[in-house]
Amino acid sequence: MHRTSSWMAVGCCLTVLTVIQACCPVGRSGKPVVNADQTVIILWDPAQQKQHFIRKASFASADQDFGFIIPSPNEPDLSESGEDAFKSLMQWTAPEVIKRSKPQSSGCSCLPQAAVDAKHGPMPASAITVLQEKQVAGFQAVVLEAKNAAELTKWLADHGYAYSPDVAAWAQPYIEQGWKFTALKVAAKQKDDSKKLIEATSLRLSFKTDRPLFPYREPASTAFAKDLNQQKRLLRIYFLAEKRYNGEFKKETPWFGQPTWAGLLSDERRSQLLSQLKLPTEAAPAKLFLTEFEDNWKYEQAPGDVYFVESPYQNHLVRQPIIEYTSEFPRGDVATIALAGVLFVPFIWRRRKNRQE
Repeated sequence: MHRTSSWMAVGCCLTVLTVIQACCPVGRSGKPVVNADQTVIILWDPAQQKQHFIRKASFASADQDFGFIIPSPNEPDLSESGEDAFKSLMQWTAPEVIKRSKPQSSGCSCLPQAAVDAKHGPMPASAITVLQEKQVAGFQAVVLEAKNAAELTKWLADHGYAYSPDVAAWAQPYIEQGWKFTALKVAAKQKDDSKKLIEATSLRLSFKTDRPLFPYREPASTAFAKDLNQQKRLLRIYFLAEKRYNGEFKKETPWFGQPTWAGLLSDERRSQLLSQLKLPTEAAPAKLFLTEFEDNWKYEQAPGDVYFVESPYQNHLVRQPIIEYTSEFPRGDVATIALAGVLFVPFIWRRRKNRQE
């Protein structure tokens, strides 16, 4: 990705950059499903105390139908978000490509990349509050408020989502803080017998919060990841705010994610990005600073969710350039070869002719 999914060398040392939320995925039939590579855009406006959370995710699943849940501190507005914003951000933060003539030595070099189950009795009518229900971005979405994990998981089981004790344990801390849960259903259009990655359409959640965050915690997924042969995944976060930010679990617990690019967007790029995200111009600070993070996200229990705080470093950051060597002959070598042709080809031709006579 420079792609949203890995952090390769072909032949001698050719470096390839690939580009690519946490949520709680649950399979309806109890088959394993886990988050795979994730690319997220977080737009934070401190003046309005509002966060826009746009995700582009893939899931590894042994089932074609499953759902997932996204927690948020307050009830979110749900909207479809454009895919073009991810392409623009990937292009803007890509490393510079420098072309050079191939060196004469036999060696080579490359630059490193920087940068309660269904058997429970009936619950009271007020156990779950459905705050909103809508179809958005190809999902059937429901925003829920729950009083405890048993109520939430009972509702999920009754509405086609699988229940497991891991989901209950994952949800309980959010319930204690009064968070809301956005439950979505996903269905793959085509399926074969092999395990596959299922891509989800980009979805935007906009909600009030006193500090920007990424819901990093997941249910225990190590066993499921092993069953699905999922060993590595990359979390890429494009964080946009009025200045440069860092991520942390707590003040004393730094996050694993590392900044790979940071810089102030031009007014033109700011307008382009907001248009691609289908957001009005007043949804973001007047000056928009972009920080890109990469996290080699492990399938293990995290110490908490990631919260973003102002960075003491406000400098710009770019990736190491990529050096591409061309196979063209230097001009001097071409001239030498041409001269040799002029001098020796006639001699060889005459010698061959004499033999034939």
